[in-house]
Order: sequence, then structure tokens, then C-alpha cells
Amino acid sequence: MGSPDFAAPGFSATTALLTDHYELTMLGSALADGTAERPCVFEVFARRLPDGRRYGVVAGTARALDAIADFRFTDAELAQLESTAVVDDATLAWLADYTFSGDIDGYPEGELYFPGSPLLTVRGTFAEAVVLETLLLSIFNHDSAIASAAARMSSAAHGRPIIEMGGRRTHEYAAVAAARAAYLAGFATTSNLEAGRRYGIPTRGTVAHAFMLLHDSEEEAFRAQVAKMGADTTLLVDTYDITAGIETAVRVAGSELGAIRIDSGDVGVLARKAREQLDSLGAKDTRIVVSGDLDEHAIAALRAEPVDAYGVGTSVVTGSGAPTAGMVYKLVEVDGKPVAKRSAHKESRGGRKFALRRHRETGTAIEEVVYPAAAPRPDLGEHDLELQIPLVRDGQLVDGLPTLEDSRQRLRKALVSVPWEGLKLSHGEPAIPTVFL
Repeated sequence: MGSPDFAAPGFSATTALLTDHYELTMLGSALADGTAERPCVFEVFARRLPDGRRYGVVAGTARALDAIADFRFTDAELAQLESTAVVDDATLAWLADYTFSGDIDGYPEGELYFPGSPLLTVRGTFAEAVVLETLLLSIFNHDSAIASAAARMSSAAHGRPIIEMGGRRTHEYAAVAAARAAYLAGFATTSNLEAGRRYGIPTRGTVAHAFMLLHDSEEEAFRAQVAKMGADTTLLVDTYDITAGIETAVRVAGSELGAIRIDSGDVGVLARKAREQLDSLGAKDTRIVVSGDLDEHAIAALRAEPVDAYGVGTSVVTGSGAPTAGMVYKLVEVDGKPVAKRSAHKESRGGRKFALRRHRETGTAIEEVVYPAAAPRPDLGEHDLELQIPLVRDGQLVDGLPTLEDSRQRLRKALVSVPWEGLKLSHGEPAIPTVFL
């Protein structure tokens, strides 16, 4: 699955100080009163989807599992906790020996989820499970938000490739995770080289306006790029006048020019005019790439235009208006007995749960069924799907977990199963209802 490898000094993807202060407060108190070793079950789920969204995409599972496997409190981190009196000596000693030894089940990465779906089930002692809350939620809330937005964009693109290029619009480490989540959700490539190195994602990129302005003329810039990259490169034609830029680009690169990029203005209108001009100049196979503050709605509006590929940055790395998936990590079982929060508007359902998705014979999903693990499993129809899979047993990753490519394929298949109304970009209810038994 590929272990996270943050090379920046002073940063580790699994630094145990990602644990929140209040988690260590609970841990210390539980160790003191003897409840820390009680067997517990925690679940990750979303009470609701972001406003108006019709489905969510599970992402971050592989990153979370790798992070748990590497989750240790180093001497430096323990010294920090001791010097700031965050924990007492007994808690400090317990943290020094920490490794997760429990079991985890969950939805496979790339699967869809809906309100109440038990995306992740963590079983272990209270102590070893409670310290994972911030780690798990930070990964799943970020990655699932990005993947959910990216899936909507990929659907809107209707088969045309999208380049993820949002690294300059988010935190430098979040950018790598965002590129992975976007690729999982159907983006074709990323401009983020670290994501390419770490996860094997294809990388692509062209020049920015700074390169054009560096040269004394647009033609000089084009000639320099073609000399280095070949005629199949992508030339940025809107630094000055697009019509003149396209004419110069074809003159320099010839009819073999790979693509032009338009990064500003009314890109739909400009793409239409660019296509006509390219064809008239004999560059009939030259592709048109558009970028510039695109989101799923803008991409959908461009579907009828002669656009061959899209570059998306800010909207994808910010979840296109929903930067978090709103997931929570709740204790649902202690010593085999269900427990549940009853606070108004924040209710949880007690007890460990399983889930299955029912489908028509045509393959269309019709409902998500969530049922108590202690109850008999509902009858499975021929086309129904059990959703949780084993991920960790006795602290060790299960063999044969899905790869990133497996997850891409799973999402493609899952989206095909969504009723057509559920793929609309307009606000609406979840694509399929969640039924709790």
C-alpha cells in the first residue's frame, strides 16, 4: 500500500503527537480508574452528507492503516509530554510501549458511503483505540472530502481527463494526500511530483505565465519550450492575445503541436474559437486544455464545448465547498454491551454494526442497510453487496488489501450503480436511503 514517507525535517505522517490533548486526558483518567483495558468498539461514520451532496466517497483507508502501523511515541515526543505535564508518569509509561493490537474492519477505499454508514470499525481496549481518534478523523475527513468532490468533477467531465493541479492552493503535505484522493476518484494525472513518487500517480505539467514573461516575446518562449519538450508539448496561449498566441504556437510547433492551454477568460467561448482556428491552421489533432478556477459545475457547463482536458486546482483540494466530510469517531460498545450518545442532533446508535447495499437486478443501488452485528444478517439477494471487509487483525494488516488502482475501479463500478438522479450536481437528498435495522 505504500508507507507514508514525509522527508521534511521535523515532520512525520504518523507522529504520535497528532493525538489530541483531550484523548490523553481520557487515557490518563481511564488508566487511573482501571477502565482503560475494557474491550471497546469505536465506529467512524458521518451523520449526514455535506449540504446537498448525494453521495460520499471513502478515501484515506490505506493511508490510515499505514499510519496506525507506524504509530509510536518517540523519545522526543514523550519528553515533550513530560516537560509540559500533559500526562502523568503512569500514562507516559503506557504511551512508551504503545502499539495497536486490535482489529479493524471497514468499507474498502473507493466505496460510496451515506449517512450512518459504518465506514470503519475499530475493536480494541479503550486505551489503545481512543488515542487513534484524531489520527483517523484527520485522514478520513480530508481524503474523503477531496475524493467526493473529485468524483463529481470526474462524472461531469464525462470521460475527458482531468489534471489535478492544486498543490499551490493548500498545505504542502495536504497537497500530496489530495492528489492521491483525486486520482482515486478518477482524475487522470497530477502535477504534484511527490504524489507521483509516493503513490505512482502519473504526473503532467506545462509552463506558467512566468515562463512566457521571462522571454522577450511569446514566440521565443514557445521556441524554447518546443526545443526542450518537443512539438507534442502543451503551449500556454493566453498570456497576451489568444488568437495571436495560437497562430504563433502552430507556426513554431507545426501541425504536430500536442495541445494548447487556456487559463483565463470565458473558456467555453475561447475554446470554441480556438478549435476553429486550430483546424483552419491544419492543427486538427491539437488538443485544448482549459484551467482557471474550474469546479464540477463549470466542467459540466463545458461539456458541449470542444475541450479535451481540464486542469483543476483550488476547488478539488478544498473539497469544492465541503472541505471536511463531517465524520465522527464514536464509542458504540463496551464489554460487549451497546452504548450510545443521546445529545440532541448528535445521537449515535449503539453497538457494533455491519452494512450491506441492496441492488436491483439491473445493478442499480436501492438502499443501504445497517444492522446490529449481534443480530442475524439480513438475507442477501443475488445482487446485494456486503460492505465491510477485514483490514487489521491483531494489529497486523490483512494480506491482499485493495491497491490504489483497485480502489479506482471500485469507485467506477459503484458510481454506475447510483440511480441517475443521484449523479446530479444540483442539491438533493442522498442517492439511496440508509435503513437501520
